[in-house]
Amino acid sequence: MTFQDRIVRDPGICGGQPVVRGTRVLVRTILGYLAHGETATTILTDFPSLTEEDVRVVVAFAAASASEDLPAPTPAPHEVKVA
Repeated sequence: MTFQDRIVRDPGICGGQPVVRGTRVLVRTILGYLAHGETATTILTDFPSLTEEDVRVVVAFAAASASEDLPAPTPAPHEVKVA
């Protein structure tokens, strides 16, 4: 299953913000939990309609969204050493 199967945007649900299909749980809410160091276990406790796979799919969705929105990184000049 891919994030395209699980993440939906519907103008009639949460104003069209991305949510996990079949819920009103916003993708940004799950990402906020993860950004604050919460575990998938905590997220699943707070949102029992979600599955562990839903949490992984949200991360995949965020990664794909970031790669679409961000420009490709500029290559480092040869004289710059990267550790």
